[in-house]
Amino acid sequence: MFKRLREDINCVFDRDPAARNSFEVLTAYPGVHALLWHRVNHFLWRLHLKWLARMLSQITRFLTGIEIHPGAQIGRRFFIDHGMGVVIGETAVIGDDVTLYHGVTLGGTTLNKGKRHPTLGNDVVVGAGAKVLGPITLANGARVGSNAVVVKDVPENATVVGIPGHIVSAKTKIASMTKRKEFAKKIGFDAYGASPDMPDPVANAIDIMLDHIHAMDTQMQNMCKSLKSLGTELDVVKLPDLGACDISSNPLPEHVDAEDKNKLPE
Repeated sequence: MFKRLREDINCVFDRDPAARNSFEVLTAYPGVHALLWHRVNHFLWRLHLKWLARMLSQITRFLTGIEIHPGAQIGRRFFIDHGMGVVIGETAVIGDDVTLYHGVTLGGTTLNKGKRHPTLGNDVVVGAGAKVLGPITLANGARVGSNAVVVKDVPENATVVGIPGHIVSAKTKIASMTKRKEFAKKIGFDAYGASPDMPDPVANAIDIMLDHIHAMDTQMQNMCKSLKSLGTELDVVKLPDLGACDISSNPLPEHVDAEDKNKLPE
Protein backbone atom coordinates (compact mmCIF):
# COMPACT_ATOMS: atom_id res chain seq x y z
CA MET A 1 0.00 0.00 0.00
CA PHE A 2 2.69 2.49 1.02
CA LYS A 3 4.81 1.46 -1.98
CA ARG A 4 1.92 2.29 -4.29
CA LEU A 5 1.40 5.61 -2.47
CA ARG A 6 5.09 6.45 -2.87
CA GLU A 7 4.86 5.70 -6.60
CA ASP A 8 1.80 7.91 -7.01
CA ILE A 9 3.61 10.81 -5.33
CA ASN A 10 7.00 10.37 -7.02
CA CYS A 11 5.52 10.22 -10.51
CA VAL A 12 4.32 13.79 -10.07
CA PHE A 13 7.90 15.09 -9.97
CA ASP A 14 8.60 13.53 -13.38
CA ARG A 15 5.62 15.25 -15.03
CA ASP A 16 5.13 18.55 -13.21
CA PRO A 17 8.12 20.89 -12.83
CA ALA A 18 6.13 22.98 -10.34
CA ALA A 19 6.21 20.17 -7.74
CA ARG A 20 8.71 21.00 -5.00
CA ASN A 21 8.43 18.33 -2.32
CA SER A 22 6.39 15.29 -1.31
CA PHE A 23 4.47 17.14 1.40
CA GLU A 24 3.26 19.72 -1.11
CA VAL A 25 2.22 17.02 -3.58
CA LEU A 26 0.36 15.05 -0.93
CA THR A 27 -1.50 18.06 0.44
CA ALA A 28 -2.00 20.42 -2.50
CA TYR A 29 -2.54 18.26 -5.61
CA PRO A 30 -6.22 17.43 -6.25
CA GLY A 31 -5.23 14.84 -8.87
CA VAL A 32 -3.35 12.90 -6.22
CA HIS A 33 -6.23 13.22 -3.76
CA ALA A 34 -8.72 11.93 -6.34
CA LEU A 35 -6.49 8.98 -7.18
CA LEU A 36 -5.92 8.01 -3.53
CA TRP A 37 -9.65 8.09 -2.81
CA HIS A 38 -10.33 6.12 -5.97
CA ARG A 39 -8.05 3.36 -4.72
CA VAL A 40 -10.28 3.12 -1.65
CA ASN A 41 -13.52 3.44 -3.62
CA HIS A 42 -12.50 0.79 -6.13
CA PHE A 43 -11.66 -1.59 -3.28
CA LEU A 44 -15.13 -1.03 -1.79
CA TRP A 45 -16.69 -1.48 -5.26
CA ARG A 46 -15.03 -4.88 -5.62
CA LEU A 47 -16.38 -5.83 -2.18
CA HIS A 48 -19.87 -5.05 -3.57
CA LEU A 49 -20.24 -2.07 -1.23
CA LYS A 50 -21.29 -0.07 -4.26
CA TRP A 51 -23.49 2.53 -2.63
CA LEU A 52 -20.74 3.46 -0.17
CA ALA A 53 -18.19 3.58 -3.00
CA ARG A 54 -20.44 5.86 -5.05
CA MET A 55 -21.09 8.19 -2.13
CA LEU A 56 -17.39 8.51 -1.35
CA SER A 57 -16.66 9.16 -5.04
CA GLN A 58 -19.25 11.95 -5.03
CA ILE A 59 -17.61 13.52 -1.98
CA THR A 60 -14.26 13.28 -3.74
CA ARG A 61 -15.79 14.93 -6.81
CA PHE A 62 -17.09 17.77 -4.66
CA LEU A 63 -13.68 18.32 -3.05
CA THR A 64 -11.44 17.93 -6.10
CA GLY A 65 -13.57 18.61 -9.19
CA ILE A 66 -12.52 15.21 -10.55
CA GLU A 67 -15.13 12.51 -11.16
CA ILE A 68 -13.85 8.94 -11.25
CA HIS A 69 -16.37 6.14 -11.17
CA PRO A 70 -15.41 3.55 -8.54
CA GLY A 71 -15.66 0.80 -11.16
CA ALA A 72 -12.90 2.27 -13.34
CA GLN A 73 -9.66 0.28 -13.40
CA ILE A 74 -6.55 2.44 -13.05
CA GLY A 75 -2.94 1.27 -13.24
CA ARG A 76 0.19 2.46 -11.48
CA ARG A 77 1.77 5.91 -11.53
CA PHE A 78 -1.38 7.56 -12.88
CA PHE A 79 -1.27 11.35 -12.84
CA ILE A 80 -4.01 13.94 -13.34
CA ASP A 81 -2.49 17.40 -13.76
CA HIS A 82 -4.65 20.30 -12.49
CA GLY A 83 -7.63 17.97 -12.72
CA MET A 84 -10.71 20.19 -12.72
CA GLY A 85 -13.43 18.75 -14.95
CA VAL A 86 -11.90 15.31 -15.51
CA VAL A 87 -14.51 12.55 -15.93
CA ILE A 88 -13.64 8.83 -16.03
CA GLY A 89 -16.46 6.38 -16.69
CA GLU A 90 -17.32 3.08 -15.03
CA THR A 91 -15.84 0.65 -17.55
CA ALA A 92 -12.74 2.70 -18.38
CA VAL A 93 -9.44 0.83 -18.13
CA ILE A 94 -6.22 2.82 -17.70
CA GLY A 95 -2.72 1.35 -17.91
CA ASP A 96 0.50 2.38 -16.19
CA ASP A 97 2.22 5.79 -16.41
CA VAL A 98 -0.79 7.53 -17.97
CA THR A 99 -1.22 11.30 -17.77
CA LEU A 100 -4.49 13.23 -18.10
CA TYR A 101 -4.87 16.99 -18.06
CA HIS A 102 -7.83 19.06 -16.92
CA GLY A 103 -11.14 18.79 -18.72
CA VAL A 104 -10.50 15.29 -20.09
CA THR A 105 -13.49 12.97 -20.52
CA LEU A 106 -13.20 9.21 -20.85
CA GLY A 107 -16.87 8.70 -21.65
CA GLY A 108 -19.35 6.33 -23.22
CA THR A 109 -21.44 6.63 -26.36
CA THR A 110 -24.22 4.15 -25.59
CA LEU A 111 -26.81 3.52 -22.90
CA ASN A 112 -26.27 -0.23 -23.05
CA LYS A 113 -24.55 -1.92 -20.15
CA GLY A 114 -21.22 -3.63 -20.63
CA LYS A 115 -17.94 -2.22 -21.90
CA ARG A 116 -18.75 1.31 -23.10
CA HIS A 117 -15.74 3.40 -22.04
CA PRO A 118 -12.19 3.67 -23.44
CA THR A 119 -9.17 1.54 -22.68
CA LEU A 120 -5.86 3.39 -22.38
CA GLY A 121 -2.57 1.54 -22.68
CA ASN A 122 0.70 2.40 -20.94
CA ASP A 123 2.39 5.82 -21.31
CA VAL A 124 -0.69 7.46 -22.86
CA VAL A 125 -1.04 11.25 -22.61
CA VAL A 126 -4.39 12.99 -23.09
CA GLY A 127 -4.30 16.78 -23.48
CA ALA A 128 -6.52 19.33 -21.79
CA GLY A 129 -10.18 19.30 -22.81
CA ALA A 130 -9.90 16.16 -24.96
CA LYS A 131 -12.82 13.74 -25.20
CA VAL A 132 -12.14 10.03 -25.67
CA LEU A 133 -15.49 8.35 -26.23
CA GLY A 134 -16.73 4.80 -26.59
CA PRO A 135 -15.21 1.33 -26.06
CA ILE A 136 -12.11 2.20 -28.07
CA THR A 137 -8.45 1.49 -27.36
CA LEU A 138 -5.58 3.94 -27.19
CA ALA A 139 -2.50 1.76 -27.55
CA ASN A 140 0.77 2.23 -25.66
CA GLY A 141 2.41 5.62 -26.11
CA ALA A 142 -0.56 7.26 -27.82
CA ARG A 143 -0.93 11.04 -27.59
CA VAL A 144 -4.19 12.99 -27.78
CA GLY A 145 -4.02 16.71 -28.48
CA SER A 146 -5.91 19.31 -26.49
CA ASN A 147 -9.66 19.54 -27.24
CA ALA A 148 -9.53 16.59 -29.65
CA VAL A 149 -12.54 14.27 -29.90
CA VAL A 150 -11.44 10.65 -30.34
CA VAL A 151 -14.00 7.99 -31.28
CA LYS A 152 -11.77 5.43 -33.02
CA ASP A 153 -8.87 3.22 -31.96
CA VAL A 154 -5.42 4.81 -31.88
CA PRO A 155 -2.30 2.73 -32.68
CA GLU A 156 0.92 2.75 -30.68
CA ASN A 157 2.88 6.00 -30.43
CA ALA A 158 0.41 7.82 -32.70
CA THR A 159 -0.73 11.41 -32.14
CA VAL A 160 -4.39 12.36 -32.57
CA VAL A 161 -5.63 15.93 -33.03
CA GLY A 162 -8.77 17.70 -34.22
CA ILE A 163 -12.53 17.22 -34.24
CA PRO A 164 -13.16 14.49 -35.11
CA GLY A 165 -9.78 13.15 -34.09
CA HIS A 166 -7.39 12.14 -36.85
CA ILE A 167 -3.89 10.74 -36.71
CA VAL A 168 -1.07 13.06 -37.71
CA SER A 169 2.43 12.04 -38.66
CA ALA A 170 5.16 14.63 -38.64
CA LYS A 171 7.42 12.45 -40.83
CA THR A 172 5.03 12.60 -43.78
CA LYS A 173 4.92 16.39 -43.61
CA ILE A 174 8.62 17.22 -43.23
CA ALA A 175 9.19 17.69 -46.97
CA SER A 176 6.12 19.90 -47.53
CA MET A 177 6.79 21.94 -44.38
CA THR A 178 10.42 22.50 -45.40
CA LYS A 179 9.33 23.68 -48.86
CA ARG A 180 6.76 26.04 -47.37
CA LYS A 181 9.23 27.54 -44.92
CA GLU A 182 11.86 28.08 -47.61
CA PHE A 183 9.39 29.79 -49.94
CA ALA A 184 7.92 31.88 -47.11
CA LYS A 185 11.45 33.03 -46.25
CA LYS A 186 12.06 33.88 -49.90
CA ILE A 187 9.09 36.24 -50.09
CA GLY A 188 9.72 37.64 -46.63
CA PHE A 189 6.68 36.05 -45.01
CA ASP A 190 6.67 34.73 -41.45
CA ALA A 191 4.66 31.51 -41.79
CA TYR A 192 1.72 31.31 -39.43
CA GLY A 193 1.44 27.54 -39.43
CA ALA A 194 4.67 26.60 -37.66
CA SER A 195 3.70 23.14 -36.43
CA PRO A 196 2.75 20.20 -38.66
CA ASP A 197 0.43 18.93 -35.92
CA MET A 198 -1.50 22.19 -35.61
CA PRO A 199 -5.19 21.66 -36.54
CA ASP A 200 -5.73 25.40 -37.08
CA PRO A 201 -7.90 26.11 -40.17
CA VAL A 202 -6.21 29.50 -40.67
CA ALA A 203 -2.77 27.87 -40.60
CA ASN A 204 -3.96 25.21 -43.04
CA ALA A 205 -5.35 27.85 -45.40
CA ILE A 206 -2.08 29.79 -45.35
CA ASP A 207 -0.12 26.58 -45.97
CA ILE A 208 -2.29 25.89 -49.05
CA MET A 209 -1.78 29.47 -50.25
CA LEU A 210 1.98 29.08 -49.90
CA ASP A 211 1.87 25.85 -51.93
CA HIS A 212 -0.20 27.59 -54.62
CA ILE A 213 2.07 30.63 -54.76
CA HIS A 214 5.14 28.40 -54.90
CA ALA A 215 3.64 26.51 -57.87
CA MET A 216 2.81 29.79 -59.64
CA ASP A 217 6.32 31.10 -58.97
CA THR A 218 7.89 27.94 -60.41
CA GLN A 219 5.68 28.10 -63.49
CA MET A 220 6.52 31.79 -63.99
CA GLN A 221 10.24 31.05 -63.80
CA ASN A 222 9.86 28.34 -66.42
CA MET A 223 7.98 30.75 -68.69
CA CYS A 224 10.71 33.37 -68.29
CA LYS A 225 13.38 30.81 -69.18
CA SER A 226 11.43 29.83 -72.29
CA LEU A 227 11.07 33.46 -73.38
CA LYS A 228 14.77 34.13 -72.84
CA SER A 229 15.63 31.10 -74.95
CA LEU A 230 13.65 32.74 -77.77
CA GLY A 231 15.73 35.92 -77.45
CA THR A 232 13.27 38.00 -75.46
CA GLU A 233 14.83 40.52 -73.07
CA LEU A 234 13.15 40.49 -69.63
CA ASP A 235 13.72 42.84 -66.71
CA VAL A 236 14.60 41.13 -63.43
CA VAL A 237 12.25 42.35 -60.71
CA LYS A 238 13.18 41.76 -57.08
CA LEU A 239 10.32 40.56 -54.90
CA PRO A 240 9.52 43.04 -52.12
CA ASP A 241 9.76 41.84 -48.56
CA LEU A 242 6.46 41.35 -46.76
CA GLY A 243 6.62 42.65 -43.20
CA ALA A 244 4.31 43.90 -40.53
CA CYS A 245 3.22 47.45 -41.24
CA ASP A 246 2.60 50.03 -38.55
CA ILE A 247 -0.82 51.39 -39.41
CA SER A 248 -0.56 54.16 -36.83
CA SER A 249 2.47 55.63 -38.65
CA ASN A 250 0.63 55.90 -41.99
CA PRO A 251 -1.12 59.25 -42.61
CA LEU A 252 -4.82 59.27 -43.29
CA PRO A 253 -6.02 59.82 -46.87
CA GLU A 254 -6.67 63.42 -47.76
CA HIS A 255 -10.37 62.82 -48.43
CA VAL A 256 -11.06 61.84 -44.78
CA ASP A 257 -12.56 64.84 -43.05
CA ALA A 258 -12.20 65.82 -39.38
CA GLU A 259 -15.57 64.38 -38.33
CA ASP A 260 -14.70 60.96 -39.78
CA LYS A 261 -11.27 61.03 -38.13
CA ASN A 262 -12.92 61.15 -34.70
CA LYS A 263 -14.85 57.97 -35.50
CA LEU A 264 -11.72 55.99 -36.37
CA PRO A 265 -10.27 53.72 -33.66
CA GLU A 266 -7.07 54.91 -32.00
